Amino acid sequence: MLFVLFLFSLQSFSQKKYHKAFYGNGKIKEEGWLLKDKKTKYWKFYYKNGTLKKEGHFKNNLPIKYWYFYRKDASKEKEGHFVNGKQNKWWLYYDNDGNVNHKCQLKNDKKNGYCLLYKKQKLVKAVKFKNGKKINEWTDFSSFKKENSLKDLQ
Repeated sequence: MLFVLFLFSLQSFSQKKYHKAFYGNGKIKEEGWLLKDKKTKYWKFYYKNGTLKKEGHFKNNLPIKYWYFYRKDASKEKEGHFVNGKQNKWWLYYDNDGNVNHKCQLKNDKKNGYCLLYKKQKLVKAVKFKNGKKINEWTDFSSFKKENSLKDLQ
């Protein structure tokens, strides 16, 4: 009986394997775990020049949890949450100097909630979206505070 259980656990374990793929130039293209030929666990993807492009978790071939995206020069481009393969919750977007230039609440790949826009690391505008459509905009903090709860920004 123990031998049968051991063989069964070996078979289950062997279905999960570490995968690496390469570009024609020999540089790595992607690496991560496969389970029954579907992406699972942590993955990394690279540009042809070998620089990291994006990294994050998969479950059943869909991106989940927190992801990071980078430009070809290795600077951070954006980061945020995936739920069942769709962008959700807060996403941060970076300028070429590495500063956040805006952050937005998303739901199912659409802006849904607030987008806060920054210039030289200072908040300059807030915009509210519902299902991807802009419904309001503020260019000063006092008017924003008057009409909104700061708890919505959490």
